[in-house]
Amino acid sequence: MTDEPNLLGAYVRARRELVTPEQVGIPVLGVRRVPGLRREEVAMLAGISSDYYLRLEQGRDRNPSVQVLESLARVLRLDEDATAYLLRLGAGRPRRRRRRARRETASLGVAQLVAALPLPALVEGRYFDVLAVNALATALSPRFSVGANRLRDTFLDPAEQALHPGWEEAGAGMVAGFRSSVGTDTDDPRVIELVGELSLASPHFSRLWARHDVASCDGAAKVIDHPQVGRLRLNRERLSVSGTAGQTLVVYHPDPGSDSAEKLALLASVLPTA
Repeated sequence: MTDEPNLLGAYVRARRELVTPEQVGIPVLGVRRVPGLRREEVAMLAGISSDYYLRLEQGRDRNPSVQVLESLARVLRLDEDATAYLLRLGAGRPRRRRRRARRETASLGVAQLVAALPLPALVEGRYFDVLAVNALATALSPRFSVGANRLRDTFLDPAEQALHPGWEEAGAGMVAGFRSSVGTDTDDPRVIELVGELSLASPHFSRLWARHDVASCDGAAKVIDHPQVGRLRLNRERLSVSGTAGQTLVVYHPDPGSDSAEKLALLASVLPTA
């Protein structure tokens, strides 16, 4: 037995508990004592033995074939992002010494670009730390500041939550994006620190993390209830920063000619000049 964390087993177990028998065409007779599918039901639908599936969940077999993993992905109703994550878990990883956390930084050129943009913009690292930001983004939210962490602020800061109607739903997508960003590096000291802190302080985060949802963070429409200019509807774009490990340029922009464009221009007009 290895002392490595059983990431594959934990993932398939969590996803199994989220699939209902009705979703896979299994009739429900009587009271079921477990949430989601039973182990033997997953095994049957995936075309593998119940004993082999049990070994996967318990971590006694950590190198299933791609065909087995793809069959499990089909039964567990995983989308493209979640299937890719499952395949990475099943591929295993070499043993390595635990490394010390390294501080991420934005390059000087990227920081200068962010500062020069006429729209609210910031750079997020792979742990969702803010690495660079411009004044207009900070005017949108004071939590958009270098050194802040978007996960921590979303789940622990009431002032940040007040800015975002429906922040709980947005938080679910953020947690799924964080798991996608850090991948299988759950022994990373920064991941351990953040997940531990948030799991203790936020039951909502703890429930979301236990689901093992995985999704890429894509662009989306965002609503911000700003205390000075009122409600803003902005488009959020996320662009990968080349030459970095997981850094993302995030830019907010309104639809041209919209009420939100006028409000954003008003907010920009009252920024202090350098």
